[in-house]
Amino acid sequence: MREDAESILRKLAGDHAILREDQWTAIEALVAQSRRVLCVQRTGWGKSAVYFVATGLLRARGHGPTVIVSPLLALMRNQVQAAERAGITARTINSANMEEWDGIAAEIADGGIDVLLISPERLNNPDFRDSVLPKLAATTGLLVVDEAHCVSDWGHDFRPDYRRLRTLLASLTPDTPVLATTATANARVTADVADQLGDALVLRGPLDRESLRLAVVEQPTPAHRLGWLAAHLSTLDGSGIIYTLTVAAAHETADFLNGQGFLVAAYTGQTEDAQRQEAEQDLLHNKIKALVATSALGMGFDKPDLGFVVHLGAPPSPIAYYQQVGRAGRAVSSADVILLPGAEDSAIWNYFASLAFPPQDQVRRVLEVLSASSDPVSVPSLEVQCDLRRNRLELMLKVLDVDGAVRRVRGGWVSTGEPWVYDTERHERIAAARLEEQKAMRGYAAEPSCRMEFLRRKLDDPDAAPCGRCDRCAPGALPTSVPQSALEAAQRFLNRPGLVIEPRKMWPSGLKAAGIPLAGRIAASEQTQPGRAVGRLTDLGWGARLRTLLAEGTPDAPATPELLAAVVEVLKAWATGPDPWAQRPAAVVAMSSRRHPLLINSVAAHLSQIGRLPLLPSVQVGGGDARSNSAQRVRSLYGTITAPACDGPVLLVDDYTESGWTMALAARELITQGATMVLPFALASTS
Repeated sequence: MREDAESILRKLAGDHAILREDQWTAIEALVAQSRRVLCVQRTGWGKSAVYFVATGLLRARGHGPTVIVSPLLALMRNQVQAAERAGITARTINSANMEEWDGIAAEIADGGIDVLLISPERLNNPDFRDSVLPKLAATTGLLVVDEAHCVSDWGHDFRPDYRRLRTLLASLTPDTPVLATTATANARVTADVADQLGDALVLRGPLDRESLRLAVVEQPTPAHRLGWLAAHLSTLDGSGIIYTLTVAAAHETADFLNGQGFLVAAYTGQTEDAQRQEAEQDLLHNKIKALVATSALGMGFDKPDLGFVVHLGAPPSPIAYYQQVGRAGRAVSSADVILLPGAEDSAIWNYFASLAFPPQDQVRRVLEVLSASSDPVSVPSLEVQCDLRRNRLELMLKVLDVDGAVRRVRGGWVSTGEPWVYDTERHERIAAARLEEQKAMRGYAAEPSCRMEFLRRKLDDPDAAPCGRCDRCAPGALPTSVPQSALEAAQRFLNRPGLVIEPRKMWPSGLKAAGIPLAGRIAASEQTQPGRAVGRLTDLGWGARLRTLLAEGTPDAPATPELLAAVVEVLKAWATGPDPWAQRPAAVVAMSSRRHPLLINSVAAHLSQIGRLPLLPSVQVGGGDARSNSAQRVRSLYGTITAPACDGPVLLVDDYTESGWTMALAARELITQGATMVLPFALASTS
């Protein structure tokens, strides 16, 4: 059997490839003993080789296809290509290839597919769960759970859909082998995943990566960090990945580096799938120097000769960091791994942490709404009645579904009627663990001894030892200076204000059920025009200044000369740029503001003065207490806004725009009072 296994391996990895002993141990346990196996092994160890070789052996013995649960589309694409090299026919079912699902299902039924890759989200699709999954579970020859740390809510990238694997595991025939793999599980996560697998053979190896040279470059400002990158990117070997913490930062960084003569591409969760695939191929074939990516690429890319990974901003845990840097140096002798931490990192971590599982009263409200309905309730309908944003509401429903309290069906969600208890203690433990991870990540940057040893200890690697390669073990190898020309170029780029505010065009669903007579498309005559803002709160350039200006504890005060100059620059570009306003405003009007009246009124007055435009009385907003989803925001604002009489185009000034609904409803009122056009302007946008 081992000879057959290595024959398959050579097709996959080359004529001289041989199995490591621990790889063979895993394969033998799966194929000969039908065991459940958990492999916690470093990136590049060859976990995919284990399941592809095991698949080849099992298929030759007449077993059914292998099912691989994989979290990211890029990873699926890599795995399909790898399978083809080994003569294994692989297909994937995911959100990007819906038109192929019927054909793939037919291939499965005909026995023509050796490997089926599915995303964990497929496990909760009603059609897939009820029609495809039972047949698949009955015929599966091997189940593979890739990135298995996602199963554990102690893991750094827990996903509720992964917990549905318990149901899938229970539905397998008793002798179906199961393989779970991850490179980033500490002792607690390993024990949790092994327990969920049940009677699992755990194969855990040392986590050192001999090719990686870790370093931290401290720089005082975003401009210094971008300047350092522009000055030194060409000295980094090969092509690589530049990680950022936000979508806005990814696009800003890519735009700046392209302007400095580098070929790079942005890659985020908002990037269209076709653009993602093109960017992946460009990096794989070294057509670009780097992908500038968010964590959307975190687990999902396999380029063995990746020469460097740079982080502009630190991930929130050493475990997540270890996983992302593990993309580099898999088939090269040396790769640079560089962290440029930012002062704003903690604020970004805290924002994402705030999107965790909602508090008990919000969860109870959702359960009450579902229990009171005899029909399935859609997510848009729930938004009108429950104060949760779409993505957070969907995440909560997935958790409740796994817990058995609700169920997704055609048309929405229903209550199962099963008792459910809010596990306050568990959520508090997880939140505390996340804070410890953040503390550890700050410690990584300040760590006086070996950086690789630090990461390995955080992953509970018993063999952790100094690496001899990082900037602590071998200082002086990496330049830390920023040439003045590069710094000035970055400062000019980041100090450019201005971004487009897209108008709202559709009312939120379900408002009529709440007594609000608004539905469907917003009439063109009632829409705002595309507007402008100085910057996003998440921008590398204006973001920090705007966050400070609009922060909860910042005293209200008139706008500074610097901010007023930026406002004027944005307005000039809006009037004379490539996509100018349709008509020059005939008047300026400010939104009333509870927190920043001096700030907003000073901006409106300044624009009135320099534009020689009348300043109208403020638009008064009586409702609109903080609401977190569109339906609730419109519901709270409707009927509470009063606008002054006006004539002609109006420039509407506000401190910041979040959902866009205050601007939309204020514009609607201004139009009823005579405005022929509303041009929205905000100091900041939150998205």
